[in-house]
Amino acid sequence: MTNGGSEAPKSGMRRRAFLHGACGVAAMIVVGAAAAKAKPEEPLLRPPGGQNGKRFDALCLKCNKCIDVCPTKAVGSANFEYGLLDVRTPILNFHLGYCTFCGKCIEACPTAALQDFDPQTERLGLAKVDRESCIAWQWGGCTKCKTACRYQAISLDELGRPVVDAGKCNGCGQCEFVCPIAELRSYQLGQPRAIVVIAPGLPATGRALLKEYEG
Repeated sequence: MTNGGSEAPKSGMRRRAFLHGACGVAAMIVVGAAAAKAKPEEPLLRPPGGQNGKRFDALCLKCNKCIDVCPTKAVGSANFEYGLLDVRTPILNFHLGYCTFCGKCIEACPTAALQDFDPQTERLGLAKVDRESCIAWQWGGCTKCKTACRYQAISLDELGRPVVDAGKCNGCGQCEFVCPIAELRSYQLGQPRAIVVIAPGLPATGRALLKEYEG
């Protein structure tokens, strides 16, 4: 009886240990699967020189030095919305500022994850006009994005509506920064701008405010 009594607790402990271990393994599998899927399919807007996604991902230390030195505060930090693997990596936020291509973020990067960048031949992204929310397209009169563009990438059509020249736009974000639509529609929380810079190669499908228009 003594042997049987001592064997039962040991057997129970082994079962509990097995169950705990199985739960731990299952949790690790779930977390791993989530991390694998957390990488967004859409490319992110990176600071100048970070447009080579694979190279940038391999070298970025998430040190935030590029964020600290940006004079216009256009470089921000990605949160969980952008995917688990990209949390704390630098992204461009043109609601806070715009890129002047001053090169300070590139100089501050300790691993050269940000390479030399020529705004005349390369681009951070491409500005897209959402005609459904653009003041000029809906009511007329607004020319802020056109006036702000230093690269003459935005012109006005015969009705005074902004049109982006993809060949001249380098994605600096000043047009998005000055767009007044968020102020006029402040009652809508998180209101995007009516002109938005999207990363190179980003499809507009599935994003209502970034529709591509023909003609």
